[in-house]
Amino acid sequence: MQRQLDRYLRVLISAYACEPGKGSEPGVGWNWVRQIARFADVWVITRANNRPVIEKALEKEPLPSVHWVYFDLPQWARFWKKGQRGVQLYYYLWQIGAYRIGKRLHKKVDFDLVHHVTFGNYWLPSFLSLLPVPFIWGPVGGGESAPKRFYRTFSWRGRCYESMRSLARWIGEHDPFVRMTAKKARIAIAKANETAGRLKGLGTPIVKTMSEVAWSEEEIECLSNIPTHTGNPFRLLSLGRLLHWKGFHLGLEAFARFAQEVPQSEYWLIGDGPERKNLERLAQRLGVAEKVRFWGALPREEALKKLAEVDVLVHPSLHDSGGWVCVEAMAAGRPVICLDLGGPALQVTEETGFKIPADSREQAVEEMAQAMLRLAKDPDLRRRMGEAARRRVREAFSWEQRGEEIAKVYRKVLGLCKEN
Repeated sequence: MQRQLDRYLRVLISAYACEPGKGSEPGVGWNWVRQIARFADVWVITRANNRPVIEKALEKEPLPSVHWVYFDLPQWARFWKKGQRGVQLYYYLWQIGAYRIGKRLHKKVDFDLVHHVTFGNYWLPSFLSLLPVPFIWGPVGGGESAPKRFYRTFSWRGRCYESMRSLARWIGEHDPFVRMTAKKARIAIAKANETAGRLKGLGTPIVKTMSEVAWSEEEIECLSNIPTHTGNPFRLLSLGRLLHWKGFHLGLEAFARFAQEVPQSEYWLIGDGPERKNLERLAQRLGVAEKVRFWGALPREEALKKLAEVDVLVHPSLHDSGGWVCVEAMAAGRPVICLDLGGPALQVTEETGFKIPADSREQAVEEMAQAMLRLAKDPDLRRRMGEAARRRVREAFSWEQRGEEIAKVYRKVLGLCKEN
């Protein structure tokens, strides 16, 4: 690693979610720990229920510079937590306990840096920021919002969800401990531009925008070996939970317009969720039900087989700080059509796909349909975008490359400390 740090660092990491072999938050926690361990001695405070899978992974891949500290609240303080019910309150209380552990550890270890990695929500505090050590916050997201002009495209349930989400975020932004966390952070890492703006508004002095998405070199190589689809029908794919804010209803509307020009085409949706019946009814109303295939939730291996049978990924999400599926499809050489919002806006470029402005429903649907048409009628454009997408993933979305970026963040924080 091109780092030349002055000495081996001692870093305390808060990683509530941390599990090997997982995606999203658990995978982010695990992989950031692995990368930081390349150039630092690391102490990780994580949940006790992560211990079995972590220890099993360490049998195959030891991390000798990582010290694991497992912690959960006592049974009497967590009997009410069931799945996602009560998780936010539990996490809040867990953070308080993690601070007490961190305080004791700091007296013994004398940490150089404290880094909060997961959960990655900007509107929830990290009490480890109270330690007298330079504090790094992130990657954090959650500042992304569905443009209000799209609310009328949602079901009643979807509109209620967005209103409650906005209220919860407003309460979080006015939590004094959240504001404390934001101001104490030497650097905050935002998953998307929208969150970066909110962090600056909370008083964080330096905000760096960095996608949370990355894959191992082995995963990238495996995805790059997925063959290109040729011939008819021309197929588009959307993959993810069928939720209102994923915007699949917009994808269906765009496909219905596109299919009038390219009858030999299909739109596949992989995933399940509360919006499935609404989407199936919409496909019927639009007259494209016979061209739309709802595959339901599939294991990842089966989903990758389906990816080999399609030409383009459509990801019209209205607020998505991650967008893992976009990078996965890009690694497989598929152009991506997405909205110019959230995490996908950082991942997709003009060379690798189409980022559609979200100015209005009519505009977004029409421009997505035109992007579909261009890709369907120009196989050479699909090929060039697919090749560029593979290159971009190799250059910017490997965990090894992400480790280089983390080292740069640490060097910057330590440089700021010397200046002060």
